[in-house]
Amino acid sequence: MVRNGVQLITYADRLAGDLPGLRALLTAEPWASAFTGVHVLPFFTPFDGADAGFDPVDHTQVDPRLGTWGDLGAIAADGDVMVDIIVNHVSSDSADFRDWLERGASSPADGMFLTLSSVFPDGATEADLAGVYRPRPGLPLSPYTVAGEKRLVWTTFTPQQIDIDVTHPRARAYLEAILDAVGGAGATMVRLDAVGYAVKTPGTTSFMTPETFAFIDEFTGLARARGVEVLVEVHSYYRRQIEIGRSVDRVYDFALPPLILDALATGDGGALAAWLEVRPANAVTVLDTHDGIGVIDVGADQTAPDAPGLLPPDRLDALVERIHEASGDTSRLATGAAASNLDLYQVNCTFYDALGAADHSYLAARAIQFFTPGIPQVYYVGALAGRNDLELLKATGVGRDINRAYYTPGEVAAELERPVVRALMALCAFRSGLPAFDGEFSYSVSGTTLTMKWVAAQASATLVVALDTHAVVLEWEHDGAVGWTKDLLEDPPVL
Repeated sequence: MVRNGVQLITYADRLAGDLPGLRALLTAEPWASAFTGVHVLPFFTPFDGADAGFDPVDHTQVDPRLGTWGDLGAIAADGDVMVDIIVNHVSSDSADFRDWLERGASSPADGMFLTLSSVFPDGATEADLAGVYRPRPGLPLSPYTVAGEKRLVWTTFTPQQIDIDVTHPRARAYLEAILDAVGGAGATMVRLDAVGYAVKTPGTTSFMTPETFAFIDEFTGLARARGVEVLVEVHSYYRRQIEIGRSVDRVYDFALPPLILDALATGDGGALAAWLEVRPANAVTVLDTHDGIGVIDVGADQTAPDAPGLLPPDRLDALVERIHEASGDTSRLATGAAASNLDLYQVNCTFYDALGAADHSYLAARAIQFFTPGIPQVYYVGALAGRNDLELLKATGVGRDINRAYYTPGEVAAELERPVVRALMALCAFRSGLPAFDGEFSYSVSGTTLTMKWVAAQASATLVVALDTHAVVLEWEHDGAVGWTKDLLEDPPVL
């Protein structure tokens, strides 16, 4: 079972060079006390493809430039490890796809990859195609020549990411082989990347349909049989997240980051409180990830716009604009149609910059995250209170790279000396080590004051945040001792 502590999210190469380097970092202080586990972002062959590893050529192999399955197992021996399983697609350079392009119906992989005609065998009308949900502009189809014949191949994300038919025997064997590899290496949780798009059903949006839920249920059973928990990754309408949470081990709380930003900007905790009332408790909480800050997760239902979101449109627009202003307009360079960015449902910005690089505000946001029920995860850039990387953005032209910095060992050491980073690491250690977070949770919002409390048999913790000023009071009891601080930056909690 996954431990109830803070987990780190990181690429192996961008923080520590490779998998052995990542293990060395995680077993040294302050990381060892701060984090009980790690989500290692794609390290498969190749880890540096068209989509930073999310377009694997061979999902069952560790890229030798990063290490081996044994190296991942060594990390798993010290704490929980989460690994991505990209269930929706493979790279256009994968062996099966290349073989199908060459041999067509003679290939063993024939039928493994979705095409327009395989999804719509009776043909598709304009309404059919317009009804397919895609979080990017344009249609989810790319032309390829298969055995000399022009075909329209299903590509939800990019032309280099080829959607597979998850019901096809070869695709099913492929997915189970991935489960065997990650389970055999000691992973405790898998993250189902892009699973919301994995099943295409004519006449529907092909996004989080009943057929999708059936696939998630089936795949979750396969994972549990191998001792692995499942985290579902879906950016979608908040009520859909609640529904997902009922049928899986874990679901991301992607609504939390924009709601915290909204509350700290307006002093109004009403929308955040409404979410705390209904959200799934079996969540993984995040403020930042390798992607942007989600907007769609608190907005109206994209497939039924008459279903209102957690934030009304004008308030959501104001939130996005505040992020741009707080970042000195640097996030604007990486968001929307800018910088070859096609993810229209998120703002590309580090969370630290989204709060104007204000240390006390940033620590208040993290404290709210850590007190929210679920398993908290902290992205490696966020762990180091990183700023928007304009040099990397300029070099690659990829919007999300603004929040995907590369750190040298010397740079990591220097960042760890910053007071805000030291305070965050202490706050992580507090959350990971205090047994109160295994107890009962309660909260209240009165005016501009948010109070969150955890109580267990031998421990308790209470967080009070002034949403208008971002002042924080944190009190706790542990092993008969009482602790208290009103300044997380200057006087971080120590158990």
